[in-house]
Amino acid sequence: CMVKMVQKYQSPVRVYKYPFELVMAAYEKRFPTCPEIPVFLGSEILHESKSDDGAIHIIERSCKLNVDAPRLLKKARVEYVFFIQKNTVNWKERTLRIEAHNETFANRVVVLETCSYSVHPENEEWTCFEQSASLDIKSFFGFESTVEKIAMKQYTSNIKRGKEVIEHYLKELISQGITFIPRWTPPVTHGQRAEQGLPASCDTEDAPLESGARGTTKEQTGSSSPPAEPSSPDADKLDADYIERYLGQLTPMQESCLIRLRQWLQETHKGKIPKDEHILRFLRARDFNIDKAREMLCQSLSWRKQYQVDYILQSWRPPALLDEYYTGGWHYQDRDGRPLYILRLGQMDTKGLVKALGEESLLRHVLSINEEGQKRCEENTNLFGRPITSWTCLVDLEGLNMRHLWRPGVKALLRIIEVVEDNYPETLGRLLIVRAPRVFPVLWTLVSPFINENTRQKFLIYSGNNYQGPGGLVDYVEKEVIPDFLGGDCMCTVPEGGLVPKSLYQTDEEPENADHIRLWTETIYHSASVLRGAPHEIVVEILEGESVITWDFDILKGDVVFSLFHSKRAPETSHKEATLPSTSAAGDNVQLIDKTWVLGVDYSRMESPLVCREGESIQGSHVTRWPGFYILQWKMHGPLPCSGTSLPRVDDVLASLQVSSHKCKLIYYYEVLASKDFRGSMSSLESCNSGFSQLSGATTSSNQSQSSSHLSR
Repeated sequence: CMVKMVQKYQSPVRVYKYPFELVMAAYEKRFPTCPEIPVFLGSEILHESKSDDGAIHIIERSCKLNVDAPRLLKKARVEYVFFIQKNTVNWKERTLRIEAHNETFANRVVVLETCSYSVHPENEEWTCFEQSASLDIKSFFGFESTVEKIAMKQYTSNIKRGKEVIEHYLKELISQGITFIPRWTPPVTHGQRAEQGLPASCDTEDAPLESGARGTTKEQTGSSSPPAEPSSPDADKLDADYIERYLGQLTPMQESCLIRLRQWLQETHKGKIPKDEHILRFLRARDFNIDKAREMLCQSLSWRKQYQVDYILQSWRPPALLDEYYTGGWHYQDRDGRPLYILRLGQMDTKGLVKALGEESLLRHVLSINEEGQKRCEENTNLFGRPITSWTCLVDLEGLNMRHLWRPGVKALLRIIEVVEDNYPETLGRLLIVRAPRVFPVLWTLVSPFINENTRQKFLIYSGNNYQGPGGLVDYVEKEVIPDFLGGDCMCTVPEGGLVPKSLYQTDEEPENADHIRLWTETIYHSASVLRGAPHEIVVEILEGESVITWDFDILKGDVVFSLFHSKRAPETSHKEATLPSTSAAGDNVQLIDKTWVLGVDYSRMESPLVCREGESIQGSHVTRWPGFYILQWKMHGPLPCSGTSLPRVDDVLASLQVSSHKCKLIYYYEVLASKDFRGSMSSLESCNSGFSQLSGATTSSNQSQSSSHLSR
């Protein structure tokens, strides 16, 4: 039985604040042996070549490594591990590409590594380094899992060591007075060379190494202080200094997970990439399991989009009732710089608020608090000069009684907790609960099963007056900001609450929906289900010839194929109501194209079929040429039919085998615009705006269509 395990690694961009030529001189000091890297026992040059002008220099080496698994290697009758490394230096372009693969156990384990050194795009006196690798274990005498752990442990432990070694040799060069190496120049004639005093070529092995006054100038450049705000060399890449400054200390594998998930989002959610700290929260919530974090994040992004959460801080205005009776508010920050939110839950009439406002208003308010919390974390990160990615909540339970255990109120609380846990993971840094009364254990028993284990570990509970003095609040909150109602000197503006007058209660006109909280009814997105043999279709009637149909949809589950058709005949639907989807239809499925219709006769294809994968976000537009009925169709993805010499692709066949019988799910929005509503050329339409604007970083979307119709991922 063949066991296959694949691990991947992608580094951030690491920046050496030294010129490329000097970094190359430091790099060459690693060969043929390097005492600074104990695992590297030595190397031997197998092949070496240079271009005629000296610009290209290729060296192929056999590298001998010692692996920390002697018993396992003895069992395999191998003393050392050998790798083949090919280095290609381009002095003209100032780049080094390193390609390495294992020679030992090559039929059982495949290790591939690619590294590159290049000039920083914004500072030609700095050098960038990137590294990627893959480990593919096919079989290893039944020790596949052990080999994987050993290999990944050794590899990650040597990643940052490699940067330290280069910096060690750079300092060594500088201590020897070598602070500048001239760049490569094209060969010149002997007469010109004698006249100008120029070397024919320059590389780290035969270049003149200079010191003195000129070198001192370059040394100052090399050791210059970093910019106030580290920026990534490439907008689509992450810089190691940026990660440390804004996201915190991450292990090499954690950095790799962040970069790989970010790359996936860039490929599938063009122009709508969440901020790096937001992606990192979902990775932390799933212990840096990329697949689980991606699933959780995609569901959350679709949820945000469907319910317009990005705009809640602009659109949500709390009712006056909440301003008076909701006993929560922001209050400075804790000792670690986290924004501090105070909730006087014991003084809050939860039953009165639910009866007067309903669950939806309370949920909207809680969501706005979470959105504000994320915004304050960003502000504090800039204010304190270190990563602040979560906030602290101080909950005062003084006054908590059986009234707070009113069943519908607890039910509403549990639903709110569920929504927050799913969409704001790892945003709570610490929860301080003070003055917990005897009734608290009852509430805790009801609530705690709905709270993530990671979140529960951040809870600190004080009963009575135990929060006062050493070991209490002062350990987490500066004495100067402890609220007056908890014995501190700071005046707190959080409302004191009180009972909501029954005259403000809403009448029970509609039965309570026990299973689902609708965030708000005015959502512009509709949900639909797609089953095998049962596509979901919507019809748009176009009365004038030149109109524009725009669409925007997210695939929540499964893979689907999207198509656009045109028919002069009006399709019939089994639904009694209008063929346009209803906002109240959740997970609806409508079929419009009659099975007796013939493609090319009764209806025509307007857009090429587009395969849309789970988690992808698609936007597009189509300029109509004729009046009639346009049908947007989503059907379950399966193998393409064979036509002539065209064979189905292997990927499509495999995908069809993996599709289970369960339904696919999507949310969609479409709109019809008259040509007069468009400014500019009809042939250069942009897709309709759709995005997580509050979460999106500075990414650009190139959604502009090149023809009358365009789909963008």
